[in-house]
This record gives sequence, structure tokens and C-alpha cells, in this order.
Amino acid sequence: MGKKVFVDLTHPFSAEIPRWPYFAKPVVDSMHSLSKGGVLTQRIDCVQHTGTHADAPRHVMETEFDGRRARYTHEMPVDAYTGDAVCLEIEVEKWGLILPEHLEDACKRANIKPEELEGMVVCLNTGMHRQFDDSKDYYHYSCGTGVEAGKWFVKNKVKCVAMDMQALDHPLHTAMGNNGATRLNLMGASGRPITEEYKEQFGEEAYAEFDKDEFIRIHGKEAYDAKFGDLEAIGCWGTWEPCHKQLLGHGIVGVENLGGNLDKVSGKRFRFNCFPIRWYMGDGSMVRCVAEIDEDDVNDVPERTYTYSGCI
Repeated sequence: MGKKVFVDLTHPFSAEIPRWPYFAKPVVDSMHSLSKGGVLTQRIDCVQHTGTHADAPRHVMETEFDGRRARYTHEMPVDAYTGDAVCLEIEVEKWGLILPEHLEDACKRANIKPEELEGMVVCLNTGMHRQFDDSKDYYHYSCGTGVEAGKWFVKNKVKCVAMDMQALDHPLHTAMGNNGATRLNLMGASGRPITEEYKEQFGEEAYAEFDKDEFIRIHGKEAYDAKFGDLEAIGCWGTWEPCHKQLLGHGIVGVENLGGNLDKVSGKRFRFNCFPIRWYMGDGSMVRCVAEIDEDDVNDVPERTYTYSGCI
């Protein structure tokens, strides 16, 4: 075995970092400068769900599946986001919904059985981290998970799921589509809502997976209850971020916007190090994610470079 090395899996933070469509722009300001005060002191004002970050249960729900009040960041175990990990390479079409068969196929290629994932951190490499930017491709048209993937993670008793996408759910399961109090239903590249574009590309039945009313209209209330009823039973809107809620509601925390040199550890096993701020009553936290891995196991791929906001 070679020596252990550390691989950064975090997108660099700045005031110009790409951010979720309705998040406020981070403000970074200097309170003191070296020329005037002899020290450099900076302050930031931003949403804690900016860039590479972790979610706590309270972010998306009031009650977890066991009946307890949904926990804040400070109530989660200190090692909730860290542990033995594997990075699964997900092969799915653009804008595709990641299903259990995609996860199981990725497990085979990583030479790990789903039942071996118990207690592990599962990182997903879909390739979206390479597109991290202020773009429709990264936000509107990302692939993503849903209720079935969420239930698969719960079934296999994983500890934490870290994804290289804009969220722990497919964009149409979020407020970018027709879910949530905001219901942005954002305009796509065609100038029409992304919900309409999705129906045109994949069909109404495929789109119904993301829309409660459409699902019930096409498949019926009984089918809806069979798929989303456990979420509705604890006061959640079934098609609104169901993977978030399946995970967090069962105490499985999540990391979003995983990035950095993720391709260097893709398909590998390693130690995943990630700690949120010990934020009292926090709903999440920006995090630094780092893989600790045997240097002989690191994939021979170029260092990640960033071009947004003048980065080179």
C-alpha cells in the first residue's frame, strides 16, 4: 500500500460562486486591510446552502419518520457526514431520473454489493460537477434522484449521501419545477417552462413522477399513496424533494454540489471527511469535503480547473 493522500472534493467559494436560482448572491467584504489596520479581516453574508454544503433534516421537514421533531445541524452526530465511503459512477441520460437500477449498475462497476453499503458514505459521480456554473445545464437540466432512489438508500442503510448535483433531488422535484411554495416553474432554453419541455421530451407519464396532481390524474390516488404515502403521512408534499425527505427523515444526511477532484476517486473506496459548522438550530452548512485515499488508488486524471468568476 502507498501512503495516504488527501483529495479535495469541494468547489471553491467566492462572492461569484454559482448558486441555486432563488438564493441571494454572497457578499464578501473587508473590515480591515493590511495597509490600514495591519490585519486582513473579511466577513461574508450568504445562504448556508451555497456551493458544497450539507443538509440537516430540519431543512425540508418538520417531523422525521420515527415521529421526532426534525433535527437541526447541532443535533446530528458529529460524525454524521464522515466515514468509510465509495464513489459510484452513475450512467444516466441528460435530465434523467436516477433509479435503483442505475445505482445497482454503479455498484457492480465499483465492485461493491448494495448490502455492503450499510453504514457507509455514498458519493455519486454523475459528471454534473464538471458543469458547475451559473447555467441552465447545471441547474435546470441536471439529472437527479427521486423517491425510489431515496428508498433504495434507506433500504441499504447508508450513512450519508453526497451528490455532485444541484440538489439531493432531480430539478423537477424542486421549486425549479412545479413544487413548493415558490413554484418557480423556470423558463427553459426554448423560452417555455421546463415542465413543458420535459413533457415534450419524455412524455406526460414520465413527467407525472414530479407533479402530485399530474401523478394522481394519470395513475390514480391509490398508486400515488403507494409511492408517496409515507411522506404524506408525516405531513410532507410527496413530489416536493422526496429524496431529500426519504434520506433526512431517516437520519441519512446529504451533501450537495460535491466537486473538486471527484474524478480522481471515482469508482474507488476511501475515507470521506466532512464536517459542518456546529451551528445551533442550523438547517445546513457549507462544508469542506476531502477524500483520504491510498495514493496508488487515485485515478490518473487532470487536476480540476475552474473558469467561473475569473478562476483559472
